[in-house]
Amino acid sequence: MKFREEDLLHEKLKEYFGFSSFKGNQEAVIRNVLAGRDTFVLMPTGGGKSLCYQLPALIMDGVAIVISPLIALMKNQVDAMRTFSTESGIAHFLNSSLNKSAIAQVRQDVLEGRTKLLYFAPESLTKEDNIAFLRKIKISFYAIDEAHCISEWGHDFRPEYRRIRPIINDIGPAPLIALTATATPKVQMDIQKNLGMTDAALFRSSFNRSNLYYEIRPKHNVDRDIIRFIKQHEGKSGIIYCLSRKKVEELAELLVANGIKALAYHAGMDAQTRADNQDAFLMERVDVIVATIAFGMGIDKPDVRYVIHYDIPKSLEGYYQETGRAGRDGGEGYCLTFYNYKDIQKLEKFMQGKPVAEQEIGKLLLLETVSYAESSMCRRKTLLHYFGEDYTEDNCGNCDNCCHPKPKVEVREQMCMALSALRDIGDKFKIDYLVSMLTGKMTAMIKSYGHNKSEWFGAGAEKDARFWNAVIRQALIMGLIDKNIENYGLISINDAGLRYIASPSPVTVTLDHDYDREEQEAEQVSARGGGAADEELFAMLKDLRRKVAKQHDLPPYVIFQDPSLEDMSIQYPVTLEELQSISGVGAGKAQKFGAEFVKLIKAYVEEKDIERPQDIVVKAVANKSSNKIFIIQSIDRKMDFEDIARARNFDMNELLTEIEAIVKSGTRLDICYYLNTVMDDDKVDDIYLYFKEDAQSDSLDDAIEELGSEYTEEEIRLVRIKFLSEVAN
Repeated sequence: MKFREEDLLHEKLKEYFGFSSFKGNQEAVIRNVLAGRDTFVLMPTGGGKSLCYQLPALIMDGVAIVISPLIALMKNQVDAMRTFSTESGIAHFLNSSLNKSAIAQVRQDVLEGRTKLLYFAPESLTKEDNIAFLRKIKISFYAIDEAHCISEWGHDFRPEYRRIRPIINDIGPAPLIALTATATPKVQMDIQKNLGMTDAALFRSSFNRSNLYYEIRPKHNVDRDIIRFIKQHEGKSGIIYCLSRKKVEELAELLVANGIKALAYHAGMDAQTRADNQDAFLMERVDVIVATIAFGMGIDKPDVRYVIHYDIPKSLEGYYQETGRAGRDGGEGYCLTFYNYKDIQKLEKFMQGKPVAEQEIGKLLLLETVSYAESSMCRRKTLLHYFGEDYTEDNCGNCDNCCHPKPKVEVREQMCMALSALRDIGDKFKIDYLVSMLTGKMTAMIKSYGHNKSEWFGAGAEKDARFWNAVIRQALIMGLIDKNIENYGLISINDAGLRYIASPSPVTVTLDHDYDREEQEAEQVSARGGGAADEELFAMLKDLRRKVAKQHDLPPYVIFQDPSLEDMSIQYPVTLEELQSISGVGAGKAQKFGAEFVKLIKAYVEEKDIERPQDIVVKAVANKSSNKIFIIQSIDRKMDFEDIARARNFDMNELLTEIEAIVKSGTRLDICYYLNTVMDDDKVDDIYLYFKEDAQSDSLDDAIEELGSEYTEEEIRLVRIKFLSEVAN
């Protein structure tokens, strides 16, 4: 179709959609479709893909057949098209959700020329009666949306998509437009081959979403970190992705318990609940959706301000697609992912039992994800390189690695070594094979190829695999090594790599993150308690504790123990309610002793202008405290401790530990009834007096040493519980 007027396209854009100009490649794509040529569109989420087939469909003669993977996505698009036109029959879908009379109405509208866009799921397209119907009408072109579903290497492979080309041949030929928001060179090639459109005009928009901030964190105390993050972004919309349905429900429940408006979404819910929860999110009745990857495709909510991955995704394509749901309006978009290599191992286990080819593909995609997560290179550069795009900036200024860069190390010598080794072994091997060669790791495969006798075997053994992975990744980014598109995962040296060996130049890399070590360090700090305590405030709190203890004629440890003071000097509680969330402080203690402490902390915070992390305390969901409630109720009913322990499958030591925790948090328990049955009054009085007058702390070891062998450890613990309950609570 030819237009006499250059402006006609812009007029139609304004008339139908209300836009005065096109975005990016849109106009070039549309002109190619109007010219009747096959078209391949690579355009990131939010780039305006839909318009690329909607506008030509409205202009051209006949009906555009749009193949889309989700019923919800079709419905959204049909509803949107109807708002642009006075004719309600302008767009329809034909799928399993329609009854016979609705199907008849759709077909009538199509035959009478009212319909310009007709949407199908690939499963519906294969039905004989639909094929027979489509043969009767003039088809302007076929549009295959979410075309990555065709490729086994794509993140959302749908076997039904592989049958589209034969079905189109059966119905009758017409130009094709294939569209996707994410495709690596491998996936792109797969799509074009399968659809028989290798000669299609390719329109590729940049995959760079400059407004998105990418961050990977070690998976330490992830629930607390997520709650803190959400409260720091209060009132903003966000999506949290989890791999399992169980985790989706647990996390949604936890967020609600912590005062966050959140709902769950996964494929195991009934359709009505899913629709209601989705609507609640879109209408901003809730701030957060916790979901599996079932949520999000085709959801047009432009102001999602953060996307959190509780678990690392299975592929970088999935990661890009899901993070791409943040900041679609061009505003702030924070993409936070929690990473632990154990999650990768879990994903590998899930693959067991699947066909070998599928397992192999899955493992290679996982390796790419690991590489991205552990790399200290610019996240944006790594991500765009994966999609076949060069990002030339040294520092994007909008990812964790660029904003908090690690020191760089010079690796000219090692780069030459890696490239030389790759040159000599040839192009039949993957990165992990080359790394094993350089580090001298004997594998069955290395032995079978005889590469254990190569001069390069073990030549780089003084460096570990993490180092060599960083070097090889840098070589890929620099364009010195190529990835084989046909045989994905295999690498080979190219001419640029050979030139580098002949004339090496300085090159630096940042070594990969070691998240396992970072996580262990975080756990050690946590275990020590107070690794990040404000020492000045801690000293002031200890002084105040001495003063309060003197006023009440009590040992200082009875007021608040050191771990509680340390926690106060980290959390900075300024109300009695906040004080109750401090470790070892319950309602009783807060009311009895807390007023002066929160007053001091408040004055200190104001004087020092401190930004408090008071939102990091995670309230557990109710069922987690069932033991505590049961024990309190049982003691109120004066049950024997042995019976309480038996009911909860505890030994006496475990029960006493639970009771100690309850009392130390400020709950008063009257255990005299039990003490009267198991101990002499004199013994009770002696131990009680020790804790009241002689003890410098509530240390059990000190008490045993001081009181001597006349008293058992269990007796001392029981009386200590009585003392702390009566005096401190």
